[in-house]
Amino acid sequence: MIKVIAIAVWICAATLGAVFYSFQAAGERGVGEKPKPMLGGLDYVKTDVISVPLIHDSKIDGYFLAKLVYTVEPEQIKKLSIPAEALITDEVYSYLYAHPQIDFSKKATVDLDAFRVAIRDTINTRVGATLVHEVLIDQVNFLSKDEIRDNWLRRRQDASTPATETPKPVSAH
Repeated sequence: MIKVIAIAVWICAATLGAVFYSFQAAGERGVGEKPKPMLGGLDYVKTDVISVPLIHDSKIDGYFLAKLVYTVEPEQIKKLSIPAEALITDEVYSYLYAHPQIDFSKKATVDLDAFRVAIRDTINTRVGATLVHEVLIDQVNFLSKDEIRDNWLRRRQDASTPATETPKPVSAH
């Protein structure tokens, strides 16, 4: 019986200590203060793959493919009258067409930090509030027109060859 009472007192003391500590920690941060980005309070939203054709000299050189993740405050994103993904896609297109000097075939000329900051800043300026806190890159790729054609031909050949048919050995006569 004494053990049960001791355990009950211990549980009450631990609970009171945890509550007291949580109020102390909340007081240090300040009442009503927003949590710091990357530490909680933000939603992480993934985009679908954004495909932008890159045109030089009136012909398509290839496609810029990106899958982005952006952090937003849930209250701010609910206020938007258009989908946030449409804003992100529009800004990616605008950025790439406004900077035609970027050569994706040479990795040295691609500045991903400038790309992320520009997307974030232009969206926030366009909305008139701090909507996007951070733009993260989930996937980025560039496919030249030749790579796309080669992949298409390879898929077409694979589709025309039945899976049950085994290749016949070539004799060396």
